[in-house]
Amino acid sequence: MTQDFSFDPDQPLAELLPLQEDLPPDHRSGFVAVIGRPNVGKSTLINGWLGQKIAIVSPKPQTTRHRQLAIITRPSAQVILLDTPGLHKPQNLLGEYMMDQATKSVPDADVICLLVDASSRPSEADSLAVHDLHEKASDIPVLLVINKIDLVPPQDLEARITAYRRLVPFSSQWIALTALEPSGRDELFEQVVSLLPLGPRYYPADQITDQEERFIAAEMIREQVLLHTYQEVPHSVAVLVNEFKERSGNLTYVGATIYVERETQKRILLGKHGQLIKQVGQGARAEIEEMIGHKIYLDLWVKVWPNWRKDEHRLRWLGFALPPSRS
Repeated sequence: MTQDFSFDPDQPLAELLPLQEDLPPDHRSGFVAVIGRPNVGKSTLINGWLGQKIAIVSPKPQTTRHRQLAIITRPSAQVILLDTPGLHKPQNLLGEYMMDQATKSVPDADVICLLVDASSRPSEADSLAVHDLHEKASDIPVLLVINKIDLVPPQDLEARITAYRRLVPFSSQWIALTALEPSGRDELFEQVVSLLPLGPRYYPADQITDQEERFIAAEMIREQVLLHTYQEVPHSVAVLVNEFKERSGNLTYVGATIYVERETQKRILLGKHGQLIKQVGQGARAEIEEMIGHKIYLDLWVKVWPNWRKDEHRLRWLGFALPPSRS
């Protein structure tokens, strides 16, 4: 995973300089904002397109917290995907940050992929999100992606698709699919490319993300916490990788701190005789080793930071750039 370029989330995407390369005259490129409510399958779709994991996935709402680039380069196109936090009503400073990351992607995009979850009927939250999107993206092509059709009873599928198409009448194109299946993803990708403008490449062909490996490692640790804990614990967790250092040609040391908000959450996360944190470590170690291609030694600590999601100083310490109104 090369890291020749980094991405400042506050930098307008239009300011990125194109690379000087010989490309076909019909080469297309641009930025695609992948948006939708929490847990509709945005990260699953992006990981599937890439063919490898850079965005964490869990059944918990609001798994994605940062705006993250995923870069897909083909001979005839370079698609720069913006994986965004789910659209929701913020309850704290962290929630405000997440919504800021999601909404600032809209005006930057050349195309918007709006994902909805076909396994449930359109809700009031869907209507509000669509109304807000229409106000912010009146001049940007919107591709409606009706996901999770495999979870809909066959006799209900047509009505469910019709309901979502009526919800987003301004969408120029639509597709119904299951993001886990390659055939639907491939068809959607071709639709996305067809909507992009002609243009150059902005990133090297072998670069797939803007994030450093230590950031992705922290997210992989947090993913394992999400998968092994319940109720209030998942939303109260943050992970900071303190050290990511190669010790030898085939071993990297990773030291990370998992922050929670209460002592009771710390006890839950540690588990009886440390069994739960051991499971978290084992799962995270396997994911990180697959990412970097060799063995790691993973050290995990758990620390209590009361109400960190409402604390501006601690949010900034953890790398969250708060909305401008809080700066």
